[in-house]
Amino acid sequence: MYRKNVYLCAKFKTTVTMFWTLELASSLDDAPWPATKDELIDYANRSGAPEEVIENLNELEDDGEIYETIEDIWPDYPTKEDFFFNEEEY
Repeated sequence: MYRKNVYLCAKFKTTVTMFWTLELASSLDDAPWPATKDELIDYANRSGAPEEVIENLNELEDDGEIYETIEDIWPDYPTKEDFFFNEEEY
């Protein structure tokens, strides 16, 4: 399962395409949230994240925005509730 996010970059009047999968996004689970774009790229490099993660992070607009969670980068990031797993049954 992959998710293609297309964003309109108003600054350059172009579109930015990022491909996220659960595997790629999970490489940012332990990132130092909240973080800036540069901090996330630095973390991805130091932690050995796949090149696609670094490419996706480079595609983000660099307006000094602070990203609180992965949902700020990938709004459709699946949460635990999305999997309908009832932990109380086990």
